[in-house]
Amino acid sequence: MKKILIIEDNKEVRENTAEILELAGFHVLTTRNGKEGVKVAITELPDLIICDIMMPELDGYGVLHILSKKENTRNIPFIFMTAKTDKSDIRKGMNMGADDYLTKPFDDNELLDAVETRLDKAEIARQDYAQNLEGLDTLIHDAKSTYTLEELKKERKIRTYKKKKDVFLEGDTPLSLIYIKRGKVKTYKTNEEGKELITGIYVEGDFFGYESLFEGEYGETASTLEETELVLIPKDEFITLIHADRDVSKKFIEILSHKVAKKEQQLLDLAYSTVRQRTARALLNIYEKYGDLGDQSLLSISREDFANIVGTATETVIRILSDFKDEKLIKIDAGKIHVNDPEKLAIVAARNFVP
Repeated sequence: MKKILIIEDNKEVRENTAEILELAGFHVLTTRNGKEGVKVAITELPDLIICDIMMPELDGYGVLHILSKKENTRNIPFIFMTAKTDKSDIRKGMNMGADDYLTKPFDDNELLDAVETRLDKAEIARQDYAQNLEGLDTLIHDAKSTYTLEELKKERKIRTYKKKKDVFLEGDTPLSLIYIKRGKVKTYKTNEEGKELITGIYVEGDFFGYESLFEGEYGETASTLEETELVLIPKDEFITLIHADRDVSKKFIEILSHKVAKKEQQLLDLAYSTVRQRTARALLNIYEKYGDLGDQSLLSISREDFANIVGTATETVIRILSDFKDEKLIKIDAGKIHVNDPEKLAIVAARNFVP
């Protein structure tokens, strides 16, 4: 049973609102002022809060401000309930993070519609959506059933790229969110001398290029490592979903931004790690991707491309791979690299030696 907290100084409004919600099957808590409401919210952690704005001691804005600063209460859906209808008051509440606004007097249906909509949206925010196309489609389906959105396109453009073909170039204008249905893609930046630094390797099930949809242009180049099928999700569909609601926005960004920490780690590696450590870590990162796909062998990537991932000369990478082979950490078969001992390789990545 969902728990709802009502913070309202008017006894008649408080009791009538509570009665409607209780008849609808909700467990209702009530308080008479903002200070009491904050205490109850912190101790009871309700699923939703309905709060009056104009109250003595602590008004609704103050309640929202306090609860939004606390870890346990900041994500509780918050509905303002007030007789004030000035647009500036509504704007102030929404800018502070309120999720909805009920203007008194309201009828039973208005109250229940607002409550059920906010609870449904909060449920979407709590879901763990898979970081693949199925997860995206599930999120879009849930969003379509919960939010008032223009109809999202059902069709997905699928394009096939041959090996070593550019998907986009640095400076291009992004038009789509890109998902890999089959194949492998690298993204990289090039310096003035034409030297590449590979910023990411993406495989089946990955999204990429999404940051640029907000920036307005691609900050890196993407090209295929083998024949690849890409699903192109129109930019307007992506933006519509992101801007539909802050809860969906937060969840979608979590789905698409899980690689940010790895990119930060790559910068730290380039600055502070030895080439041997960086090579071991690059092998492990690719191994983890392919392990998820049920393939224990690393991709048939050119030694030049692999050196660009590590951020060093090709000759240096070849020498270190040969050392790893001699140490039986890896084996090389027909150009493919197989990781024999990921645990010891992890020790190399962390400490630069093998016990």
